[in-house]
Amino acid sequence: MPEGGEMTFWDHLDALRGTLVRMLVAVLLCSVAIFCMKTWVFDGLIFAPTRPDFFVYQWLKADVNVNLVNLDISAQFFTHIKVALMLGLIVSFPYLIFELWRFIAPALYQREKSAVKKAFGFASVLFYLGVAVGYIFVFPVTLQFFQGYSISESLTNTFSLQSYISMLTSLVLLFGIVFEFPSVLAVLSKMGLVTRNTLRKYRRHAIVAILVVSAIITPADPVSMLIAAAPLYLLYELSVFVCAKEVKGV
Repeated sequence: MPEGGEMTFWDHLDALRGTLVRMLVAVLLCSVAIFCMKTWVFDGLIFAPTRPDFFVYQWLKADVNVNLVNLDISAQFFTHIKVALMLGLIVSFPYLIFELWRFIAPALYQREKSAVKKAFGFASVLFYLGVAVGYIFVFPVTLQFFQGYSISESLTNTFSLQSYISMLTSLVLLFGIVFEFPSVLAVLSKMGLVTRNTLRKYRRHAIVAILVVSAIITPADPVSMLIAAAPLYLLYELSVFVCAKEVKGV
């Protein structure tokens, strides 16, 4: 049985409420600080992929110069808030993981607690790695494709501010979440639900799924698709490595 005394339903509910409140406050505090750094955040970070000097374009020898327009009276203000919240979530992620760990730890067996603690400790590293891959590689490649795609020579691609921010936030957070895959599998493996042999058995299926996902995320040329697929495949191999070879007895 889990260590410590038993808690009632209302005790658990009260603990959960306190955890959620602290997590929300952490995100809001980080978001407010980021909101006050408007020039650096947007000119130095958010809009950097729209400029041809972004280093990924130079590496790919791509000609990218995206023009953004604002079509809504209040769009810039709400975009400022949305970006601040997104970055606040990213910056505060290690603390959010800590709060989540502190909430579930009392309910775990000692064997499970050790495994989950290690996985949670690694979760922040993987999350930031995923965010970096999404921002540095996947989003610019996707943006490059859509900037050059045209159904008629009479049309010129000029993106709205809202569509640009929506795609950026979606891809960056998506890759941050996807990169948590090894941490989740490590916990499931310690609990005897997943084994290394199982992942090896379905490696070919995983490769096909990764290629399909990469083609959807970056509907561009094969090189762009492989750029997105490579980190996902390495992530799968990392998941294989962290999983136990076989299910151990309880």
